[in-house]
Amino acid sequence: MTLKTGFIYDESYFWHDTGNGALSLQPGGWIEADEHGESPKSKRRIKNLLERSEFIKELQVMEPRAAIREEIERVHLSSYIDKVKHLSDTTGGDAGDFALVGRGSYEIALKTAGGTISGVDAVMEGKVKNVYALTRPPGHHAEKDQGMGFCIFNNVAVAAKHAREKYDLNRILILDWDVHHGNGTENIFYDDPNVLTVSLHQELNFPPNRGLMNHNGEGAGLGYNVNIPLPAGTGNAGYIYALENVVFPIAEQFKPELIIVAAGQDANVFDPLARMMVTADGFGIMAKLVKDLAEKLCENRLVFSHEGGYSAAYVPFCSLRIIESLSGLKSKVTEDPYYEAIATLPTNVLYPHQKEAVEKVIDIQSNFWSLGSKVKS
Repeated sequence: MTLKTGFIYDESYFWHDTGNGALSLQPGGWIEADEHGESPKSKRRIKNLLERSEFIKELQVMEPRAAIREEIERVHLSSYIDKVKHLSDTTGGDAGDFALVGRGSYEIALKTAGGTISGVDAVMEGKVKNVYALTRPPGHHAEKDQGMGFCIFNNVAVAAKHAREKYDLNRILILDWDVHHGNGTENIFYDDPNVLTVSLHQELNFPPNRGLMNHNGEGAGLGYNVNIPLPAGTGNAGYIYALENVVFPIAEQFKPELIIVAAGQDANVFDPLARMMVTADGFGIMAKLVKDLAEKLCENRLVFSHEGGYSAAYVPFCSLRIIESLSGLKSKVTEDPYYEAIATLPTNVLYPHQKEAVEKVIDIQSNFWSLGSKVKS
């Protein structure tokens, strides 16, 4: 039987309430009330596009289970979990900087983390080819003791800990290409040599002063945290260059048994919370490259977990291209509807300063890995 790509979502994901706001700020003073930046709109539109194009029929739609508290406690402090539950049960509020908890968000966040766990179980047990989990709220900014940047529980970290515990895996790669630095995942695994964390992000965006290229882990985890800060304006060519010249050579030496992708799509060319130039087709190419890597290194064990992406109009096409690449199939959406708007932009140009930024990362990472002509001494 031919395995399909798994697609995980739950209606409750769209019910996590971030309230009114303007981008990431609360209304008041001179700020008129608007829709919060991390609203459910872009995620619901992903599901809608899959249904409208009928591509969802090519996928194995799966229901997530809720994570149990013990699974969350492998990553987050018990006191922090208590705080989230209290806010969820009462008035709502902030679980950290820009990490809004609404009424009922605790239960939704458990099911969100459980969605990524369900994806890991499905690929480890050979039930699907690979998985895309349309998770919300996002998770990669959530640290051990606090939420941050719209994130409550760190979904990919919880899933990685689950994989270590249940399947006795010793080498897990978490690849984070959300445009904002994956500070939470870095914080959780900074001294852990069993989980290689790699973050490609716009330099000096969010969080402030995080994601520097010389932040490489500590103790036993030294060398197992890779930051690739890319200049504003980087498009498809720059991301692919970083993948092919840093991420993949390191991954081939690490030899992961499972790859989890923190699949933010806010590096897209229209995103209001970033200044990058990745197109929907670019995301599709990136996903195809990672899929090929998983086939080569870890028996197709590959889970994508949705993170950011705040252009409600464009993100669905980015997600569609990713899911097409994972499945190896094409949808009825044969062309990017926004092609004419982006055709003249330098999305496929690798500028010298972008290449130089990646070369600086190569210089640093060559202290830990053999990269190109630079052989680890």
